[in-house]
Amino acid sequence: MKKFGLIGYPLGHSFSEKYFTEKFENLGLQDHSYKLFPIENVAKDFPKLLEENPLLSGINVTIPHKIEVMGFLNEIDEAAKAIGAVNCIKFTSTANNQKHLKGYNTDAYGFEMSLSPLLESHHKKALILGNGGAAKAVKYVLEKLGIEYKYVSRNPGPDMLSYADLNKEIMDNHHIIINTSPVGTYPNVTEKPDLPYEFISDKHLFYDLIYNPAETVFLAKGREKGAKTKNGYEMLELQAEKSWEIWNG
Repeated sequence: MKKFGLIGYPLGHSFSEKYFTEKFENLGLQDHSYKLFPIENVAKDFPKLLEENPLLSGINVTIPHKIEVMGFLNEIDEAAKAIGAVNCIKFTSTANNQKHLKGYNTDAYGFEMSLSPLLESHHKKALILGNGGAAKAVKYVLEKLGIEYKYVSRNPGPDMLSYADLNKEIMDNHHIIINTSPVGTYPNVTEKPDLPYEFISDKHLFYDLIYNPAETVFLAKGREKGAKTKNGYEMLELQAEKSWEIWNG
């Protein structure tokens, strides 16, 4: 039996569980399973999870554990190290039968492959809404693509913008707006990032990492202003396939 799963907290409806369960069924892999592990405290619960699940072959990691879990890994892939966040862990056994855990970041791959076809010549600067683990993968991709960016946060640190800072000039100069925060996700579907939406035009590209609901209020407001919009569903599919590739590599 090969076991896979997802850690995070809280875990409600899971894309990953449905996706991999269906994948295993379609491939006839009856000895594979995918399970949710809602762990609140990584330091306390992660070692216990490993002890209680000796057949684990790989896990995905979601908010809020993508950064903290790195401290419990034996090895971290170079890209994940550069990003500063892990969302995929591969389990192998050492010569003396000890578990070896290696961390990867497949969010960056999924985001890059999903975003790139949408980019036009005027998409030179971006605003990243939020500054958690997912935002780190977005930052990594934007740097790789040569796109300038600014973080926007409700609690801004150095070199970050607050939502109150956003004005016509900033919005006119940043045509890519990427929501990496959980604002607007189910069940809080009426919430939206506090942007001055009146300054959005058909030159803007709105990308929301949220996929449930399929169109957040953030995306709907962008679409109403003529902006190109995309949710995070394809990114999730791409990063899931990348995880599967890593686990079987």
